[in-house]
Parts: sequence; structure tokens; C-alpha cells
Amino acid sequence: MAEFSLPKNSRIQPGKHFPAPGGAKDVRQFRIYRWSPDDGQNPRIDTYEVDLATCGPMVLDALIKIKNEIDPTLTFRRSCREGICGSCAMNIDGTNTLACTKAIDECGKGDVKIYPLPHMPVVKDLVPDLTHFYAQYASIKPWLRTQSAAPPKERLQSKEDRARLDGLYECILCACCTTSCPSYWWNGERYLGPAILLQAYRWIVDSRDEDTGARLDDLEDPFKLYRCHTIMNCARTCPKGLNPAKAIAEIKKLMVERRT
Repeated sequence: MAEFSLPKNSRIQPGKHFPAPGGAKDVRQFRIYRWSPDDGQNPRIDTYEVDLATCGPMVLDALIKIKNEIDPTLTFRRSCREGICGSCAMNIDGTNTLACTKAIDECGKGDVKIYPLPHMPVVKDLVPDLTHFYAQYASIKPWLRTQSAAPPKERLQSKEDRARLDGLYECILCACCTTSCPSYWWNGERYLGPAILLQAYRWIVDSRDEDTGARLDDLEDPFKLYRCHTIMNCARTCPKGLNPAKAIAEIKKLMVERRT
């Protein structure tokens, strides 16, 4: 399992155990990371027994049931429940994924272990601090940058040009790939990471964008782009089935082509 960013000079302690109510028919244990900066204690792992006979099929269903019926202090993010918003990204059963699209039955045998996304500061429990991640996203200026006069209605593109965005525009910025990348763990302050570089490539190849040269100039840096070592954790863990490593390789190819 990936290493997690713990509070300084702390280690994970055994936590509380919440048994299932009497008469539960199909019990599954969920071992969940708990920590709050306000309580002055070390992180702990609380164990919750959930009756799956009265719970929805997804891990997010179990988390909502735990919060609503067992322990209202449990903290996590969630919104769409459809794999679109990326809010409920967390490490489940050793893999970064979305709680709303991860079925409990897919979690293997034994206890279901749930942690926040690795190598990010934790705000509370399963909520990581994404401030730096979003700042890096803003740094690539993720919008159409044009110099020509705006057309009367919209900037058009061919079906072929539109097809080049497939596999890129679907990224939901959940940060699963970025927080699974060892290169980002080691160089996160300067390396943009797979999610942001995939987003950068999405605008570089957009036929309507007119600032490709400046975008490539911004990425021409030993750390922003070139810390990718094709470890491929990003492609393995992406809940949308995207391949950020391929997008990064395409950016590197464009860098070489502009020098020849």
C-alpha cells in the first residue's frame, strides 16, 4: 500500500470498533483512516461493521451509511455519485479510485481498508488538501488562448480535430493518478504530475487554441515535464480509463519536433 502523509512525529494507532447491530445478516468490516488536526492526537484506524443487506453496493454507499447511522464524525467528500465530479477519490483496498464507482464486492476478501489519497496533506479523515494540485492546474491556463478576432458564434473544428481530444477531455481532476505517481511524491512542488500534464496536452492539441508555442515554452523545464519516468501507475489507477503517460509522451515528442 502507498505511503501516506502523516502529521509530523506521529504514527497510526488502533482506533475504535463499531460492531454491527444484532441480527445483521451480511456483515463486512471497513477499516477507515481517522485524523483531525483539531484533536491533538495521532491518526488512528477505526473499524466499522456494516450490514450489507441494508447497504447499497458501492463503497460510497457504505461510507454514507456509516456517517448517517453509526458515526456522524466521519468526514469525506462526495457529490455526484456518478463518477463525474471526482470528489470521492480516496485509496480503497490499496488502490486510488472513486468510492462511488468502486463496488464493495470488488474489494477482495477480508476488511475493506480506506485511506485518503496518498502523499497529500490531510484536512481531516479522508479529505486531502488539494490546494497545491489546483494551483498547478491553474498554472497551465486551462482555457482557449487566442489572438484572432472572435467569430460571430463559435470557433469551429472538424470531426477529426475534435476526435483528437478523446481520452483527454474526460479527465475529472480527481487526482487519483497524480497521487499514485512516485515521481510526484518526490518532486511534487515542481513536477506538474500526470493529471495536470494530461490537461495541458488537451489544450495543446485543441485545434481552436492559438497559443501552442507559449504552452510548450511554459512546460520546457527539467521538473515540470521531464520528471515523468513512465512508471505507468497513472494509467493503472485512473478511474476513467485514461492514459496520462501517453499524453506526457506526446508532449515530449512535440518538444523534440520543434527543435528539429
